[in-house]
Amino acid sequence: MNDKTATGAGNIATLLVVDDNPDNVALLGDLLRKDYRLLAANSGRRALEIARSEPRLDLILLDVMMPEMDGYAVLASLREDARTRDIPVIFITAMNATRDEEHGLEQGAVDYITKPVRPAIVLARVHTHLELKRARDWLANQNAFLEEEVARRMAENQIVQDVSIHALGCLAEMRDPETGNHIRRTQGYVEALARRLQSHPRFKAVLSEQVVRQLTRSAPLHDIGKVGIPDHILLKPGKLTPEEWAIMQTHSRLGADAIERAERDAEKPVAFLSLAKEIARWHHEKWDGSGYPDGLAGEAIPASARLMALADVFDALISPRVYKAPMSLEQAHGIIVEGRGRHFDPDVVDAFIAILDEFTAIAERYRDDEAAGAG
Repeated sequence: MNDKTATGAGNIATLLVVDDNPDNVALLGDLLRKDYRLLAANSGRRALEIARSEPRLDLILLDVMMPEMDGYAVLASLREDARTRDIPVIFITAMNATRDEEHGLEQGAVDYITKPVRPAIVLARVHTHLELKRARDWLANQNAFLEEEVARRMAENQIVQDVSIHALGCLAEMRDPETGNHIRRTQGYVEALARRLQSHPRFKAVLSEQVVRQLTRSAPLHDIGKVGIPDHILLKPGKLTPEEWAIMQTHSRLGADAIERAERDAEKPVAFLSLAKEIARWHHEKWDGSGYPDGLAGEAIPASARLMALADVFDALISPRVYKAPMSLEQAHGIIVEGRGRHFDPDVVDAFIAILDEFTAIAERYRDDEAAGAG
């Protein structure tokens, strides 16, 4: 049977015959060149040069007993090179002991033909292994296509998810228009802090690369609960009364409860929603236990919420509000440092100090339009 389709429609399979005996090369050439593109080498080193060049080989017929570099050494070199490791090799040799055949197959040869060769055997074995190679190549192409398709769809799902998260975060911003790019800035601050703390002894167990990515994605939902705060409180230009402040504080519980309902509706657990719920509920807790809504202190506050606590306060300090002018970065830095060990986890503050330049760059990159215009 003709193997013109062995390497794809319209392509003739390319074979390499390797033997130091010209008579053997001529014999195999006469037998195979009718159906295949045939190349020849009279040494192991020359065989490797051809195998690593174009055209790509589909099969190698390799003599075992050759001077300088025998067939076993050639096969070992072929298998060590990514360009040649998948080329099937059939040993052709005068050695016919069972142990010799086993050794050749153990080294990675796909078949073993003894001399003197019988034409029908050679043709049948070559055809069989070219068909097998064609099937392997087809499966590899299919697997590559499927992997690309899965990656593409996962990327699309990720984009949809990220856009949805950002849209929900913007929903909270729309209720409080003075926050502007607050969610983008705090998202950047949280990621910068998390990456700084990834190798810290207290944080490396909880801030894996996957958690950092999930934490960054969930950060925009930290104030989603504000959609449940009445306008006359949320948008009040002056100081809130104690009663109004108590209502304002409920936004952390409202946000966490909304995310928890979304979790219950999901068919399976969604990791980033758990972090989003932590952030929404506890990003107003304080290291010394004086925060809200649950009065958690120290390590009882989830790491995600401790990072967001600093990010949220820093951004509030440098942002304009109807009841205050924005603070300078120097003033905000001073207040954050002053809150070390009281409002904020001391190690989180130390990370903030170390990467203040990153915070400054993020604040500048996502300045609100009004601030950019005023500048």
